[in-house]
Amino acid sequence: MNFFPWLTLIVAFPISAGSLIFFLPQKGNKIIRWYTICICILELLLMTYAFRYHFRFDDPLIQLAEESKWIRFFSFYWRLGIDGLSIGPILLTGFITTLATLAAWPVTRDSRFFHFLMLAMYSGQIGSFSSRDLLLFFIMWELELIPVYLLVSLWGGKKRLYSATKFILYTAGGSIFLLMGVLGIGLYGSTEPTLNFEILANKSYPVALEIIFYILFLIAFAVKLPILPLHTWLPDTHGEAHYSTCMLLAGILLKMGAYGLVRINMELLPRAHSIFSPWLIIIGTLQIIYAALTSLSQQNLKKRIAYSSISHMGFIIIGIGSITDTGLNGVLLQIISHGFIGAGLFFLAGTSYDRIRLVYLDEMGGIAILMPKIFTMFSILSMASLALPGMSGFVAELIVFFGLISSQKYLLMTKVLITCVMAIGMILTPIFLLSMLRQMFYGYKLFNVPNSYFFDAGPRELFISISIFLPIIGIGIYPDFVFSLSIDKVQSILWKYFFYR
Repeated sequence: MNFFPWLTLIVAFPISAGSLIFFLPQKGNKIIRWYTICICILELLLMTYAFRYHFRFDDPLIQLAEESKWIRFFSFYWRLGIDGLSIGPILLTGFITTLATLAAWPVTRDSRFFHFLMLAMYSGQIGSFSSRDLLLFFIMWELELIPVYLLVSLWGGKKRLYSATKFILYTAGGSIFLLMGVLGIGLYGSTEPTLNFEILANKSYPVALEIIFYILFLIAFAVKLPILPLHTWLPDTHGEAHYSTCMLLAGILLKMGAYGLVRINMELLPRAHSIFSPWLIIIGTLQIIYAALTSLSQQNLKKRIAYSSISHMGFIIIGIGSITDTGLNGVLLQIISHGFIGAGLFFLAGTSYDRIRLVYLDEMGGIAILMPKIFTMFSILSMASLALPGMSGFVAELIVFFGLISSQKYLLMTKVLITCVMAIGMILTPIFLLSMLRQMFYGYKLFNVPNSYFFDAGPRELFISISIFLPIIGIGIYPDFVFSLSIDKVQSILWKYFFYR
């Protein structure tokens, strides 16, 4: 047990400090921005210090563990702890949220409430990744839903109310299944609720009941990831949300669904996962193809990027279904990789919109000459998204491929067939991304429009773009940094739950 409550401090600090934002002057936008950015930077430094000096990377067990009774009547505990699965997403959350706060610099309308919601979302996301109690996990899961709904409905585009309502209906509907799963798995076989992850990981259930629990959790996480056919909220939400919110959605929110599948479905319900894994691989393969083809037909820039995110999530589903250490390490690498790439693409799409006030690709053209810096960064991140060698996307998708091929669970012909279909999806990805670049940046359409507002990227935009680009290159060249976080934990999950049961 940890003596100093590092994780409690890391979880509580953003929302607690964010509550003080309402004491700042209403019209002091500059003060509010700098206050929020300082909180995010301080939080990032705090978690970096705690993980650097108090986390052992070669230990697969829970570390920085904290436990205290919260509600005595219900035996509800405040349990936090991290391991190799959660440390990567937590650091990603800190990094992307700090950059998203800087990206939200142009927001001036009711900026106190806007920045408070971002900080509340920050706490909810870190709390979800560090919870060791199922009910606490559910509460943290819900904590970040309301801020997203308000951010979309109050600071979104023309159809923001429709998109925000669709988002809350889908995610709240998924949360009902999550709560049913939490209560079912916690109350089974005992008079008092058992919600501790460590105890539940060693608990066994009748196969039929385990399958029911698995389906409940799968539906909840399938909405958030998202998995077909529960994906339709994502393009609408991305299409209307402010681009700083899109950065948080693409960079962190989707990854919570993948994390839940690994943490709960794989770790707590191994026999059911072994039964469902072939179906996950089939769905993941279809998702790669379907989302890539649908993205190609989208004329809305942000919706095209949103469908590309759904396509990339297909690789995560396949990696989870492969039940190999290579595939699961590929999943965790893809979570980190796409977190940077997705956030970067939505940021550049938003900064482009701020300048040209156009969102449909068939109305664009010729931006490359007017805004060469944005064109350069957009092109680089598009290359990263289409898995160009030397960038993180290539390594992540390649590792997932190897994980599927090395799986002993599937026949050779099945693996060859799935690999061929995945390869088709990887061919479609460059088609829709390069088509997007061609429609946006080449041609002469915007030469006939008065271009007095077509100023190129400034220091703030360049700083955010480079800050996202450097980790993409770094992971692409040296992925062992990410693997060093997760490899021991992944091996312990697979050996303990799939080879000795």
